[in-house]
Formats: sequence, structure tokens, C-alpha cells
Amino acid sequence: MAKPASPAASIRIRIAYGTDIAIGQGKADLLEAIGQTGSISAAARHLEMSYRKAWLLVDEMNQCFHAPVVAAAKGGHRGGGAVLTPTGAEALARFRVIQAKAAEAIAGDVRAFRKRLLD
Repeated sequence: MAKPASPAASIRIRIAYGTDIAIGQGKADLLEAIGQTGSISAAARHLEMSYRKAWLLVDEMNQCFHAPVVAAAKGGHRGGGAVLTPTGAEALARFRVIQAKAAEAIAGDVRAFRKRLLD
């Protein structure tokens, strides 16, 4: 019997606000998708998650920051939509910088660690 493909070792960063996660990889991906699609529902479809899950994540982020990260308009005859606010764009950009800096800082240690994982 063949061994299943080995999963890659990875590091995930989350920034908490109290007991809530203000932003992490999944929420950053959602913000990015909303910015690209202009819609929470289209972003959810792109990320293969339910609209409800996406909306709950956006709501949690909006409650963690001083100002909303996403502004949404309800549907209607012209349709709804969503945009990243300046706060959302800044939060996403800063989170991506944090991820890049962290990955660079620990790259050697992660390589050494991966050598000890199963193939």
C-alpha cells in the first residue's frame, strides 16, 4: 500500500483581539477575495466556503477593528456588493508583511524541522 502524499509543514499566524481572531490566513484570504471580486458571496464561492461562514468572518473582523474592514451593500435590483475599506486594505497589507517577515525570520529553522518529519 502506497503512503499518502506527505503534507507540507507550515506556520500559521493569527492576530488575536481578546478571544477573537482579528485576522489570520483564512480571513486575509477572504479579504483579498472580496477586494478582487467586489462581493462577499463571490469571494465565498472562490474560497469554497458558504456565504454564511464568509459573512460571519467579515462580521467578526469588523467588530475587532476601530472601523469596519469591509463595507457591504445589500442586494436589490442593482445587486449588492462589498469593498475593502481603507482599514481593511491596511489590515490586509500589514498582515501580509507580518507573514513575509515571519517566514523569512524562521526559514532556516523550518527547513531543519522539516528534515525530521516523515516523508
